Amino acid sequence: MRTSKPISVTLGKQQASVDRRLASGHYDSASEVVRAGIRAPDREEAMLDGMIREKVLAALSSPGPDLPAEEVFARLRAHHDEQVKSGPAMRLCR
Repeated sequence: MRTSKPISVTLGKQQASVDRRLASGHYDSASEVVRAGIRAPDREEAMLDGMIREKVLAALSSPGPDLPAEEVFARLRAHHDEQVKSGPAMRLCR
């Protein structure tokens, strides 16, 4: 029994990308290309979740002193104010 249902998708400009991938021989069908395209952000999200989890665990086990929330928020506000003052062109360069 089929566990998925067929759908119809209009790709527009992305059709050329699907055609190139099929012509390369790396994929046997447009469905394979679309499935790979859907798996890509799933892998990216899993990788980012793992990185964030590692950073949180590292921060929790850090021997450094705890900072009061007021100080953290003051630093964040100052950073935000600096970003706003530098304008959009400067933010894009970072």
